[in-house]
Amino acid sequence: MTKGVVVIAGPTASGKSQVALELADRLAEFGGARIINADSMQVYRELRIVTARPSAADEARVQHRLYGVLSALDICSAGRWRALAVAEIERAHAEGAVPVVVGGTGLYLNVLLRGIAPVPAIPAEVRAAARDRLRDLGPEAFRVELGRLDGEAAANIGAQDAQRLIRAWEVVTATGATLRSWQRRAPDNPLTVPAARVLVMPVRADVYANCDARVVRMVAEGVKEEISAFEALAPADDLPATRAVGVPEFRRWVHGEIPESEAVAEVQQASRNYAKRQFTWFRTQAADWQAFAPPGGGRAAQYSESLADQIFPFIRRFLLTT
Repeated sequence: MTKGVVVIAGPTASGKSQVALELADRLAEFGGARIINADSMQVYRELRIVTARPSAADEARVQHRLYGVLSALDICSAGRWRALAVAEIERAHAEGAVPVVVGGTGLYLNVLLRGIAPVPAIPAEVRAAARDRLRDLGPEAFRVELGRLDGEAAANIGAQDAQRLIRAWEVVTATGATLRSWQRRAPDNPLTVPAARVLVMPVRADVYANCDARVVRMVAEGVKEEISAFEALAPADDLPATRAVGVPEFRRWVHGEIPESEAVAEVQQASRNYAKRQFTWFRTQAADWQAFAPPGGGRAAQYSESLADQIFPFIRRFLLTT
């Protein structure tokens, strides 16, 4: 049985999750598939709709792992996700199945395939002190304080990006070296099993259209109620989940600050902007991946089967020769 891994990536709303489902059916000859999440926001259980997590029916069709496994009040770092993903890859192999890692979070894909910077574990008291300090000072003053410790980080991280500010502060405080200096060192523990790297890359106009349609579906599926329930948890503003695409805008709608139409338009724009950044990342960071372009002019759900037909021969050859 193969010990390889299939990695399927692409921009948001490209249809990669549906393609993974279609491919899972075709992988029966290799023991079936286990679909492993590589989206930094789909790990949070309370935000299924706004993060476009696979539906309950899709998750029942094929075994899905690392979807909705953490509370939205928790923090999933790249290192934490990597440890979980490696464990799920090993579990899939032990079950005689093919691990299929699916997602568009570039940082997660990088740390899985290339390894992770050897930053020492940060003591819990330092992490708590960083969060307390940010809360006491406010984002801009905290960023100024960070600049005295790590000028490069302060110059490159915006005041609104609380998680990255906290990370830079806690690393330099705990280790005496800046985060960037740690990141320049050779990464630890790159993936040791072969990986078939697949990019789902529709034309940009189709992805943008899919983004717009997805946001409309979110409203129909009850995203307002989902965000209201999330708000009832009183999430801290520096949690990663509060910055998921769509969450800030839908929170404003829930609080009556903007009407539904404005929230929808803003989330659509935010989704398109995110897709644009992902296109850039994949073009520069994944140039050696095998890219597949579905037929133009269609919704993701409509072309997933034909796209899986294109991709499966590539994956089959990989699995037969691994």
